[in-house]
Amino acid sequence: MPDTSAPARRLPLRGAHNPSTNREGTSPGSFANAPDVGGPLAYSSPDTPGMPAPSGKTAWDFLPEGWSVVDLRAAPAGAPAWVGDVESANPHVPARTRVDASGCGACLGDDRAFVEFTTARGGRLRVLYPRGFRPVTQLEHARLGIVTPQMQHVATREPHLAAEQVRDEIASGRMILPANVHHLAHNLEPMVIGRASRTKVNANMGASPVSSGTEEEVEKLRWAEKWGGDTVMDLSTGGDLDACRAAIIANSTVPIGTVPIYSMIIGRRLEDLTPEVIFESLRHQARQGVDYFTIHAGVRKAHLKFIRDRLIGIVSRGGSLLAKWCLVHNAENPMYDHFDAICDIMREHDVSFSLGDGLRPGGLADATDEAQLAELETLGELTERAWRRGCQVMVEGPGHVPFDQIEFNMKAQRTICHGAPFYVLGPLVTDIFPGYDHITSCIGATAAAYHGASMLCYVTPKEHLGLPKKDDVKQGCVAYKIAAHAADVALGIPHTRDRDDDLTKARAALNWERHFELSFDPDLARAFHDEDLDVDTDFCAMCGHDWCSVRISKEIQEFASGKAEGFERLGGKDGATPGAPKISAALSPEQQEILRQRGVLSPEEIHRLAAKTRKAVGADADKASCHSDYVDPDKAKQVQQQKLVQVDVRPAMNVPKHDSVI
Repeated sequence: MPDTSAPARRLPLRGAHNPSTNREGTSPGSFANAPDVGGPLAYSSPDTPGMPAPSGKTAWDFLPEGWSVVDLRAAPAGAPAWVGDVESANPHVPARTRVDASGCGACLGDDRAFVEFTTARGGRLRVLYPRGFRPVTQLEHARLGIVTPQMQHVATREPHLAAEQVRDEIASGRMILPANVHHLAHNLEPMVIGRASRTKVNANMGASPVSSGTEEEVEKLRWAEKWGGDTVMDLSTGGDLDACRAAIIANSTVPIGTVPIYSMIIGRRLEDLTPEVIFESLRHQARQGVDYFTIHAGVRKAHLKFIRDRLIGIVSRGGSLLAKWCLVHNAENPMYDHFDAICDIMREHDVSFSLGDGLRPGGLADATDEAQLAELETLGELTERAWRRGCQVMVEGPGHVPFDQIEFNMKAQRTICHGAPFYVLGPLVTDIFPGYDHITSCIGATAAAYHGASMLCYVTPKEHLGLPKKDDVKQGCVAYKIAAHAADVALGIPHTRDRDDDLTKARAALNWERHFELSFDPDLARAFHDEDLDVDTDFCAMCGHDWCSVRISKEIQEFASGKAEGFERLGGKDGATPGAPKISAALSPEQQEILRQRGVLSPEEIHRLAAKTRKAVGADADKASCHSDYVDPDKAKQVQQQKLVQVDVRPAMNVPKHDSVI
């Protein structure tokens, strides 16, 4: 008979990296596409049939006036090499060169200069640019072949990328390095956003007219950094916005973003917003050191007719303000009309664009509608215009999107915006769970990152309900670090599964201390464990001793499970006996607070865990009565009968009762 199960075992491997450095375990690795760093599919999911293809263009196709680039590999055979005066914009190229016999150097003219450099993929580019030009933005440096110190630093943070690859991705527009020249003078640690890098997470915060202030927002900034926020947006709409912004920038190690229109209308009517007010507000925030601006220039007057039948209209604050301005004045969005001037201000300080999705859907019923897609087309146009003026660009995306539409949204942006990084809010995949929207949205965020998003804007449990407090910031950050990490593992980004594998080995060895150390939130893991069983044993309170499958697997001699070198638990009298139980340390103040907030244990029980000694856990002559390894077999059996329902699992596992291993 034919083997009918065979097709199910044909794994859809497409050449992606195995996300485990050492390819440990038995998983075949990622089912994603083969990596294409330097191309349009750096780390990407396979396309479902019908998805838009990647754009064939990059930022190299939208150079400023007076610039051009030649791929020397594609030059006609016998074409002479360019030679001429080379400006010092690229320190890696000699300042003086000869003019060759063909006289091609003279073709440059007195107003042109050029550089040549080798790309990370081994190509050779010649870039011609206006003589006397000096690069300011990371994009401009990359176009001249320069690897900046910030790009070098990024390569140390993301070891799967070489500094030259970072440069090439920035030059193509598929990656940004948001680093305002003024913020670099503070404590900013450079990072990148792009699909060739790991997925990033943004945390929103900011004072409102009814809640919080500068001191609390700075504390939330530190909290967001602790829990994995890669960037922070100050969305303050109340209090002293200027002082709050300055304090956040001065104290942050991560890039800071803002939505400048919030400041533009403080103290004035929306109707009085003028180009002069817009320009001055942008200059001021750029001088303060803001690393990226959300500019809602894609909300066109012509798009507003598509909003009429939406269930929930416009949910973007910036989008709604500018839509109202357009209707009041019966005029085009000033951010669109004056976009080139805005680019010039942002270029001067290397402020990156985050092109705002002012018409994003605010409910599943409005997702992927004509208004959203019309704005996306405009954002593609604005991306091209910003690149022509030397600015770095990422694009913002939805919103509330049913799970089945997420891939299309990610890949439509990839096409329309030529691979510029996509920065998405969620998306939320259902609307009926207020209070749990950090969960409804991180489900969508995982899919979004797998299908192409480069940065995820977190959603907290307070979304739609109020201003996030400190613990809400933590919950949002953790939910989104889960989403980002899960997507990176699925995409096959090198090394991303290494920590997961180490934690698995620690768990298999029942090495609780190492288990907690490797977890993202060790305090939470330890507190939850000790709430039920405050001794590091060869089982946990969920299964008990006899039912612990991990313990049983570890004891089967033929299995590798639990036997990884360097992961075995050390305990016993001397604290160094392999595999012996280990009495855990007293709970830290952070762990005590976690248990207090849970409201499960009494204050007396928490105090016992916090102040425990060997006597407090029932230790007597180095033996703890709650664990069978510390007492004689008869005593252990008695304790187990008192504490657990005893079941002999050997018959169910087809293991003889006389088996010497178990």
